[in-house]
Amino acid sequence: MKITVLNKPFNVLSQFREDEKHPTLAEFITDPDLRVSGRLDRDSEGLLILTDQGGLNQLITHPKNKQHKTYLAQVEGEFSAEAIQKLTAGVELIDGPTRPAQVRIIEEPTWLWERNPPIRYRANIPTTWVEIKISEGRNRQVRRMTAAVGFPTLRLIRTQIGSVDLIELGLQPGEKRSIEPLLYPEYKAVIEKLKAPAKKSGKREDPKKRKQNKKREEVLIEIFKTDAQRPRRITNGTTRPNLKKGRGRSRK
Repeated sequence: MKITVLNKPFNVLSQFREDEKHPTLAEFITDPDLRVSGRLDRDSEGLLILTDQGGLNQLITHPKNKQHKTYLAQVEGEFSAEAIQKLTAGVELIDGPTRPAQVRIIEEPTWLWERNPPIRYRANIPTTWVEIKISEGRNRQVRRMTAAVGFPTLRLIRTQIGSVDLIELGLQPGEKRSIEPLLYPEYKAVIEKLKAPAKKSGKREDPKKRKQNKKREEVLIEIFKTDAQRPRRITNGTTRPNLKKGRGRSRK
């Protein structure tokens, strides 16, 4: 299992497919087996995880797994206690209510790199830094949440997914690092589940149940295949297409 952490710079697309207007991940990641688990928008920065295990994308992004993601948001205006209360209770968005978030006001981080280009500056309008933790992964969710309570987000940095912490890794924009999955509880659990032998009991297994278990094993095997093992498929740009030539005779 390969896991690479990248500090995605501002204005970079979370895809490998070439784009005429903006840089992509292909400028930072050369390993053809890696694909994105949990995208970041072009105008967002910070922690991006790439892996060769398709099942990790489900682990990171699906709400049922409750993988908390931490964001630092610089919002326009003086963030209020009322706004915090609304976000911690959950706010109504166009695609439904959000889960309760963990929200607190923080000082501007001293370790934070400068953004290029910087955010627009208005002398008569203050800004506030807010830490927001969510367990969902909807499109532009944090930006829509702060806007829903009256505070547009000017800058957004993802610093943590589960136990993987960008601040602890000390990566600057554009820098990447391979991490050892066994050092992180959520990834270690996935590996142990895959390696665990099937439990045998003295009772005779029901044929119907045996068939269901076999089907479940086939699904798990398919989920955790690497890209190199998968057949050629259509890609939306966040993954690399399998370019290997097929075997056998070609039909005319």
